[in-house]
Amino acid sequence: MAANTSTPKQVQQWFKNLNQAKPKVTNLHFYFHNSRNPEKNLSAVQVAKAPPTFSDTPPYFGVLTITDDPLTVGPEISSKNLGYGQGFYATSSLEEVSMLMTVNFVFTDGVYKGSTLAVIGRNPINEAYRELAIVGGSGVFRLARGVVTLQTSYFNLTEEGLAIVEMNVVALHY
Repeated sequence: MAANTSTPKQVQQWFKNLNQAKPKVTNLHFYFHNSRNPEKNLSAVQVAKAPPTFSDTPPYFGVLTITDDPLTVGPEISSKNLGYGQGFYATSSLEEVSMLMTVNFVFTDGVYKGSTLAVIGRNPINEAYRELAIVGGSGVFRLARGVVTLQTSYFNLTEEGLAIVEMNVVALHY
C-alpha cells in the first residue's frame, strides 16, 4: 500500500488486521549521492555553522546541512534513480569527523514507490562501515525497523564536493 493512497479509515483497518500479519524482511541496496557542488547536481546545502574556531577545520564541529540526495541503483549518478534521501546531518563530535544523520529514504520508483524509511544515527565517516537505525516508515514500510549499513564508495569534498555512499538496508516491516 503506497503512502500517498491511504485514507484514515484504511490506516485504521490496516491496524485492525495487524495481529494476523506476519513480519517481512526486505533487503535493499542502493547508492546515496551527496553533492555540495552547485555546478554538478547540487543536493546538499549548509544552512548553519558554529563559529570558525570549531567549524573550519576537522572535525568541522557544528555544521548543519540539509539534503535531498538522489538514491540510485549504481554508483554512477546516471544509473536508475530509486528516490531521494531527504533530511539533515550535523557534525556532532569534537574528536572526529562524525555526523548525526536524520534522513527519510523516499522511494519514487518500483514496488516501493510512495513509501519511505525513516533513518537516524551516528555516522563517523572515517570508519569503513557505519550503521544507522531504521526507526519507522510509511506505505510498504509501515512500522519498519532495522539497520542501514553505510560504506563510502567515493569521497572528494575539496575539489568536487561529492560523496557517494553505498547503502545496504535490512528492514523488518508488515
